[in-house]
Amino acid sequence: MHDSFKGVTFSNDNKTAGGWFFKLTAVTALRLRSGKIRENADKARNTEDKNSFLSPSALRYLCPYSSSLAAMEVGHALTREQYVYLAKLAEQAERYDEMARFMEDMVKLTPAFGEFTVEERNLFSVAYKNLVGARRAAWRIVSSIEQKEENRRNDDHAALVKDYRARIENELSGVCGGILSLLDSHLIPSAASSESKVFYLKMKGDYHRYLAEFKAGDERKAAADSTMAAYKEAQDIALAHLAPTHPIRLGLALNFSVYYYEILNSSEKACAMAKQAFEEAIAELDSLGEESYKDSTLIMQLLRDNLTLWTSDAQDQIDEA
Repeated sequence: MHDSFKGVTFSNDNKTAGGWFFKLTAVTALRLRSGKIRENADKARNTEDKNSFLSPSALRYLCPYSSSLAAMEVGHALTREQYVYLAKLAEQAERYDEMARFMEDMVKLTPAFGEFTVEERNLFSVAYKNLVGARRAAWRIVSSIEQKEENRRNDDHAALVKDYRARIENELSGVCGGILSLLDSHLIPSAASSESKVFYLKMKGDYHRYLAEFKAGDERKAAADSTMAAYKEAQDIALAHLAPTHPIRLGLALNFSVYYYEILNSSEKACAMAKQAFEEAIAELDSLGEESYKDSTLIMQLLRDNLTLWTSDAQDQIDEA
């Protein structure tokens, strides 16, 4: 199953007649058919090195920001441009913990921060998507192993795996809690445009949903309720101000439908939402601008893939009954 991600390109002939069946590159050929959510975080690698990725002494020879970065290590802020540069550098090095820290520090330490630019907003999103994605993938794997050990009645191993899963869950809670705090305290209040508001409210819903994936009892209910509230607020703004083909509106519909399917176990509502978003976008595809064509058509393909998967699963359940 898919929810939204970036970084996929399309072939040059994707505007042919019947253009909703798009030719994707090798990246989208890796579609997940197992029922798990596909995200760009699949390739993320988590690093737990607590030292600076380049020491201040080394940076004075390697980086024009050496003295500034050294100052930052003792609590002084850099300029906004320097934070962006370092976030891009950390992204290239696939050090997403530090990428997220640079973006967080930029928000908290830059005087009169204001609002993210589109580039900064995307850097922020990529940093946390990869940061949490590696841990979500680890949690799924460890949870599967835990189930197998329990089925084998291997109590010693099952206890070890349970403790390890709890460690991953604590990390997930910390990462999600950090970004949710930043969204509530800085990013959502500073959002001026409808596009930015939908983007951040969608993020808020996403990270509450990630919590709902592994929480239990009252904590799960609270996370699920918060997810619904954020997605619904984002949806109200998106329907009023963003075109059906807008990639952020489509991404919201994609993730909102996954929430219905995965968290609320409402396949009927999930399919209806995904189908409506897909059909509304198809109806206005001819008016889609070149600048967002690739992102929008990618998400439309993911909506279609989920619909195919969900309807197939529903048919299998009917056949088994």
